[in-house]
Amino acid sequence: MSHKKIKVGIAGTHSTGKSTFLERLNSRLTENSLRTGQVGDLAKAARDRGFPILTEHNFESTLWIMAEGMRQEAEAALISDVILVDRPVFDALGYLYAALEISGRSLPDRKLKELRLIAGAHAADYDLLILTELDPAIRLGEGRDGNQDFRVAAAEHIRRIAEGETLAPVILTSRNTDTVLQEIYEKTIGLLA
Repeated sequence: MSHKKIKVGIAGTHSTGKSTFLERLNSRLTENSLRTGQVGDLAKAARDRGFPILTEHNFESTLWIMAEGMRQEAEAALISDVILVDRPVFDALGYLYAALEISGRSLPDRKLKELRLIAGAHAADYDLLILTELDPAIRLGEGRDGNQDFRVAAAEHIRRIAEGETLAPVILTSRNTDTVLQEIYEKTIGLLA
């Protein structure tokens, strides 16, 4: 017998508070005796396997991140009540679009269509979605990519994808974290009831 699983995704460009938000949400959920599974940012794992990331993102790195994200989400669903996803599948596509824009590269339409189909088909799997808003006034963390044009482009492309898929995300800013945390927590509990 299976029970309801809730999948919460948080998307947005790097250094906008996604991981910190999910850590806080995870704490709230586990305090309520819920089993949580987490899918972390997969770009570092992709890089460690030799895939190019950030402004060098390409078809293969995007496809790998999407496939690995879906695999990890499926595994987490085996043992979790709530799956917390730092960067939903479509986030990788936003990064690819930004990389292509910034670098002046292009991909064959067939490859972009394939990635769009995967991202669009999987987007509906997220029960709750949060989209971070880039605040350029907030300094990047140490060791983070400092290409501000790329960060802005990634944020814009991720937002466009979310809008294009009519996902209606909750917007997380540097000023409303506590309010959004409470809202997502309450919605998650409500969906599990």
